[in-house]
Amino acid sequence: MILILLFIHLPAAGIFAQDVNHHTFTPAPEILAPGLTGAAFPDTRFAENSNHPSPSLQPEPSDVVVKEDSPQNERIRLEYELDAYYSNIGLYIGLTDKPIPDAGEKPEFEIYKDLLFSSYIPRYFVIEAAVFPMPNLGVYLKDNAPDFYESGEIANNLNMVKAVTAGFEEPYALSAFLGNVVSFTMPGEKHKSGNFGYMGYMVSIGNYNIKDNVLVQDDWMEVEWKIKGDRKFSTHDLRWSFRGGAKLHGHPDIKDTIYISIRRSRLTFEVSPDSIFNNSGFEYTYDMDTKTFSPVRHYLVVDKKWPIKDKKMGFSFAVGFVWQGAEKYTGSLKDKDEKEDFQIILRPNIIF
Repeated sequence: MILILLFIHLPAAGIFAQDVNHHTFTPAPEILAPGLTGAAFPDTRFAENSNHPSPSLQPEPSDVVVKEDSPQNERIRLEYELDAYYSNIGLYIGLTDKPIPDAGEKPEFEIYKDLLFSSYIPRYFVIEAAVFPMPNLGVYLKDNAPDFYESGEIANNLNMVKAVTAGFEEPYALSAFLGNVVSFTMPGEKHKSGNFGYMGYMVSIGNYNIKDNVLVQDDWMEVEWKIKGDRKFSTHDLRWSFRGGAKLHGHPDIKDTIYISIRRSRLTFEVSPDSIFNNSGFEYTYDMDTKTFSPVRHYLVVDKKWPIKDKKMGFSFAVGFVWQGAEKYTGSLKDKDEKEDFQIILRPNIIF
């Protein structure tokens, strides 16, 4: 019953939990970006004109089709995205008058290569404000509906409320991104909002941390480099993120960490729904102590998707876990039993 009630709050659009454990610039909602999903976490990408140009992304006059509604025409663009786990609004500012290169239908791994070796000279600046609805719901229920929250305790490591609302460690964030952008447009179709790839640098800040669904005052800052993108075509929906960075906390009892993270999600309408590679996703994040490099946190989620071709939508169900070392929180925030924390994650979602 608890899972059903919480499912009502899940998004009616977008893929849930975009880069769930960090602030990550989600491609411009339905551009930027994790119902509710947006993303301006400095999640980044690139453009042309570099010391190491990528010919495939260099727009030739005869190759670039400029439409009235094309993002290539806009130096300043306001985008938003709604998702149950990550909603945001972002202001995109072009630093040059050059058009955004379009990677079209290029194979997935060629896109990764182009993003990596495209221009390293920043072409875009993005400011994003993001809020994380489901993690905030978990905080609200524990504080205002304690009986309901406790009724979700099925096992020692499984509270259904916490399992569905776990994700971001903060209630909201303000981010700034500097880097490059590439767009994705399928031949014969109009450019869809959110179809962008990014490579660049991001800085995010906030003043609260979420520990066991309780808000803790904490002036934190996160610095990150990443490659991220969303490609939403009529034939498939592909999202990815590769990132690494550091998170520093103002609260003396919260451990500073460095991390690496990888995420990939794909929904395909043109192949058998039994294809694991084409209709699945995963995300893994490894946090370690900035001084000793010992593990502080492991976050892993894998999901299976079931496409509904005639509706161009799908259903997904994700399972995973969060392991947290006893040393992540010390002093006044340290758990009395001083044990490691292990929490199971369950996430149903609808993909539009």
